[in-house]
Amino acid sequence: MKQKNDYSLAEAMQAMIKEYRLGPQLNEMRVKTLWAELMGKTINTYTSQITVRKGVLYLSILSAPLKHELSYGKDKIRDLLNAELGEEYIKEVVIR
Repeated sequence: MKQKNDYSLAEAMQAMIKEYRLGPQLNEMRVKTLWAELMGKTINTYTSQITVRKGVLYLSILSAPLKHELSYGKDKIRDLLNAELGEEYIKEVVIR
């Protein structure tokens, strides 16, 4: 039988994240990490900035041909990152 403060570590971490409203910051860090893993070394090299604001992923790409190529796959990028995050966190992708 659980007492008042008998929580698993996972439950305690989730409660802390919720209490301090750290979810969006953690998800943004996870997106940056996933970008490097999912897109590969070459694309990551040409990516100068990754930010997420209000569900919109902003990517700054240094190579014009790569920027053009990635603009065709915005929906696929969004779906791939959301699948890895396990939630519908990214609603739109903007490539600059």
